[in-house]
Amino acid sequence: MMSLTSAGADCLTNHVFLSVLFFFCLAAPSPVSSVKKGKITKNSISLSWQEPDRPNGIILEYEIKYFEKDQETSYTIIKSKETTITADGLKPGSAYVFQIRARTAAGYGGFSRRFEFETSPVSVAASSDQSQIPIIVVSVTVGVILLAVVIGFLLSGRRCGYSKAKQDPEEEKMHFHNGHIKLPGVRTYIDPHTYEDPNQAVHEFAKEIEASCITIERVIGAGEFGEVCSGRLKLQGKREFPVAIKTLKVGYTEKQRRDFLGEASIMGQFDHPNIIHLEGVVTKSKPVMIVTEYMENGSLDTFLKKNDGQFTVIQLVGMLRGIASGMKYLSDMGYVHRDLAARNILINSNLVCKVSDFGLSRVLEDDPEAAYTTRGGKIPIRWTAPEAIAFRKFTSASDVWSYGIVMWEVMSYGERPYWEMTNQDVIKAVEEGYRLPSPMDCPAALYQLMLDCWQKDRNSRPKFDEIVSMLDKLIRNPSSLKTLVNASSRVSNLLVEHSPLGSSAYRSVGEWLEAIKMGRYTEIFMENGYSSMDAVAQVTLEDLRRLGVTLVGHQKKIMNSLQEMKVQLVNGMVPL
Repeated sequence: MMSLTSAGADCLTNHVFLSVLFFFCLAAPSPVSSVKKGKITKNSISLSWQEPDRPNGIILEYEIKYFEKDQETSYTIIKSKETTITADGLKPGSAYVFQIRARTAAGYGGFSRRFEFETSPVSVAASSDQSQIPIIVVSVTVGVILLAVVIGFLLSGRRCGYSKAKQDPEEEKMHFHNGHIKLPGVRTYIDPHTYEDPNQAVHEFAKEIEASCITIERVIGAGEFGEVCSGRLKLQGKREFPVAIKTLKVGYTEKQRRDFLGEASIMGQFDHPNIIHLEGVVTKSKPVMIVTEYMENGSLDTFLKKNDGQFTVIQLVGMLRGIASGMKYLSDMGYVHRDLAARNILINSNLVCKVSDFGLSRVLEDDPEAAYTTRGGKIPIRWTAPEAIAFRKFTSASDVWSYGIVMWEVMSYGERPYWEMTNQDVIKAVEEGYRLPSPMDCPAALYQLMLDCWQKDRNSRPKFDEIVSMLDKLIRNPSSLKTLVNASSRVSNLLVEHSPLGSSAYRSVGEWLEAIKMGRYTEIFMENGYSSMDAVAQVTLEDLRRLGVTLVGHQKKIMNSLQEMKVQLVNGMVPL
């Protein structure tokens, strides 16, 4: 037994410390525990509060929800970066209920308990003072005149086809971002395709940026409509910061321009730490551009493949929690993504995952991962729920199915769902009740959540708020992630116990290992009696360690290859 060196011990200690630190950074802030009332008038209530006991990161903003007592269905939300707010426009002598929650990069924490405060009653002293009557009469007269002027103004505005929202939508939006605008009820998504003029939708939901404010530095990829670049954005009064820039290629058609900017019209409606943030658009000069925040680590699937086996389970669950939080926000707004997949999740240098890719035309027409359906058009088969494939029934429940596939991708470090099965085979197998097997070393609680997301009856699948809550519980209780899926249960019990693997595409152990780029272990396998594919079929993770296959990435590659060959014997799936 080798002794642990001092340097090794320090390294292990640092690793544990960083893992624990990362765990606390990922957790959402605890609820606000106390709220104090400030100045109260007949129409307003001022409040202040302290930062949560466990902020678990930097507080980005607070969300204050309030409603008149016993009228919870009609509520108002205010957002504030400070720990004080004033709610005005209230009814005199009425009780109001307030709840507050904090947001960090990990998302929103839970709402505080309910705090009840009452506005001041209307003063009756003035009405008893006869000397005030002339003043009241004059006030009422002036009020009537002003009301008539306002009504006339509004009517003339309607005849001209204008409204305040149409004239200056950005003013309202900026006020909302700065925490000044109160929004009654929940914000809802507005489909930009319902606008007669698509340009109106773009300018209502996206800020116009001067091309001179943007510096393009290098090309980092290719999009459906043109190049994707990284660069810098310098807005007046702000420091320069990195951005991603999608450009529209030269020679575009009007439809391509409309579809390209349609993504900005969608993205501009969202404001959440786990949704990619739109900085603005360039439409008044060429090239036409969409400018978003820059995500240093790129797409999640590619990032995971490059870092196979490098993260703790808590870190992976933290990534999944972020994605679920973003999807909960979209679901609450009434938006259905339709193409939720690891390739459409972006990840930054802090390992914060953000949902992206809101260009639905690409999903339905040009996606290389898609297949033709019987109704024409294309959809990403491997990530799509059965009812969406068969009947084009896209809902938040079908997004939940896709989320289950994303969970599988994350826990398998970016493996391709259903491996090399054809799309038609995937459709057939899923309809027959088969499901993807558990990734290697996957906690049983996570795999069960995947299976819940893959329920055939969409009404039986969990909602995104339930998924977020469940992942929060797992993060707060890491011991619940220690129970792994039993290795023997990863393969369908429909497999014949002694089914030979020799009938697979590989004629020898050496040929198989070479095919998966693990040929360096051929001699070791042969020397230890694994000279046939039948013998290899019985290999366990412990056997690999005994043979000297110590690299986690190599272990995963070998075990997953064996798993793939086994499940192919039953059309590639594990039954529910």
